[in-house]
Amino acid sequence: MDLNADLAEGFGRWHLTEDAALLDFVTSANVACGFHAGDPLTMRSVCALAAAKGVSVGAQVGYRDLAGFGRRYIAYEPAELAADVLYQLAALDGIARTAGTRVRYVKPHGALYHAAAQDPGQAGAVAEAVAAYDTGLAVLTLPGSRLMDAATQKGLRCVPEAFLDRAYTATGGLVPRGQPGAVIHDAAEVTARAVRMAGEGTVVAADGSVVRVAAESFCLHGDTPAAVDVGRRVRAALEEAGITVEPFVTVG
Repeated sequence: MDLNADLAEGFGRWHLTEDAALLDFVTSANVACGFHAGDPLTMRSVCALAAAKGVSVGAQVGYRDLAGFGRRYIAYEPAELAADVLYQLAALDGIARTAGTRVRYVKPHGALYHAAAQDPGQAGAVAEAVAAYDTGLAVLTLPGSRLMDAATQKGLRCVPEAFLDRAYTATGGLVPRGQPGAVIHDAAEVTARAVRMAGEGTVVAADGSVVRVAAESFCLHGDTPAAVDVGRRVRAALEEAGITVEPFVTVG
C-alpha cells in the first residue's frame, strides 16, 4: 500500500506543511506546482529530499488560485485548463530532474480534484495534458471518477486512492469541507480507518453505512494539525498489520 501526502504547500516566507518530517514516512509526495501553492525554491527542496529518501514524486496540479489555495472552482475552457496542467507538470518535472528524480504521476488538487472527478470536460483536459507530456505517467484519483475514465481512454495508468482523514458519503464520495466532520482529526480514528481500509476494503461513512473502497494509495493531508504524528502512527499500524508500505511506482 502506498501512502501519499500533499507537500511543498507554501509560498515565499509562508509555509504550511512540514515537508522534511512528512517525507520520513510517506512513500509518494504530491508536490504543489506553483498555481495553488508552491514556489520554485520549495519545489526544488522537496524534490531533493524526496530523491534522497526514495519517495516517489507526483505533480499536484491545481487551479491558478494562490489566494484561495486552489479550493475555489474555476470554470475553465478545456484547452486553457489542459495548457495550465501541462505548464505545471513540465515545470515540476524539470526541477525534479535536476534533483536526481522525476515526476512519476499526477494528482489534481482541491477544487480541480473534485471537478475532474465529476465533470467530463475538466477530466478530459487533465488527462489530455498528462498524455501529451508522458503516457508513462500514472494518474492518482478517486475510483470510478470521470478522471479515471478519461485517463483510461488516453491509455494512462490510473491509481485509485482513499482518504484516511476525510469523511465519506454513503455513495463513496467525500463530504464537502464546508460541512461539519468533513475532516477527521482524531489520530486513533484515522489509524483504525487505515487498517480497516487496507485489510477489508471498507470504510464507515458519515451516516454510519459501510462503503467499499478500492485503493492502491492512501492520502493524508499534510496541512492538517498533527499531520506528522498521525502519519507516523498510520504507517506503524499498517506495518504492524502485515501490510507493506511502498510507492505504487518504482523509484530509481
